[in-house]
Amino acid sequence: QGSEPLFVCATSGTTVLGAFDPLDAIADVCARHGLWLHVDAAWGGSALLSPQLRHLLAGIHRSNSVTWNPHKLLMVGLQCSAFLLRDTSGLLQRCHGVGATYLFQQDKFYDVSLDTGDKSPQCGRRADGLKLWILWKAVGSRGLGWRVERAFAATRYLLEQVKRREGFQLVMEPEFLNLCFWFIPPSLRGQESSPEFWDKLGKVAPAIKERMIRRGSMMVGYQPHGSRVNFFRQIVTNPTVTCLDLDFFLDEIQELGWDL
Repeated sequence: QGSEPLFVCATSGTTVLGAFDPLDAIADVCARHGLWLHVDAAWGGSALLSPQLRHLLAGIHRSNSVTWNPHKLLMVGLQCSAFLLRDTSGLLQRCHGVGATYLFQQDKFYDVSLDTGDKSPQCGRRADGLKLWILWKAVGSRGLGWRVERAFAATRYLLEQVKRREGFQLVMEPEFLNLCFWFIPPSLRGQESSPEFWDKLGKVAPAIKERMIRRGSMMVGYQPHGSRVNFFRQIVTNPTVTCLDLDFFLDEIQELGWDL
């Protein structure tokens, strides 16, 4: 269309499937054409804290900017979002600052560069960094890495159980912590070739979730994705969750969906 690209947004940990873009390959293209590379690592960025998982973000150091949400995987109190820039020239303030004299007087007795409000379109939003700093001081880098690895181990355990149990079908092998699967009730098993199969299966997850809520046992996310009908998406981030909890989770789905 004659337009000139200037910005590429790669994703490290998509919301539904937990997929990671190949950052080094994308960075090569951006370097060749002089494009700004932004990485949306809101979900997957915390993998950098784990020596076992940081390979998922190989090449992120070549980006111009990164988004990271420690309130997700690390369970920092909501909300805690970071926008990290390689640029050190005051770019955010040049883009967003309006210099409102009733808020940001320039003749204060201290260094006015400490006023962060004029660097954000939200202006009055509190600084999120303190919450992350307190957690980091409390558990250390090793403790934060352990949280990531604990969550990953929970996903691996749940994956093994899903593969073992009759009626559970993976949407795809998980790349990260997003375990996506269907529960196929006995009434639909063996009917995959039926023209009505997928339409009926798409109604199973919403029905099971309604029963969970009415019983008061669990709340678990589900959604469609592209041509795929509704499936469950289980992500375990709480480090206190045990294998017994995960067994209960699958048992409950089986029990609530058995007669659908």
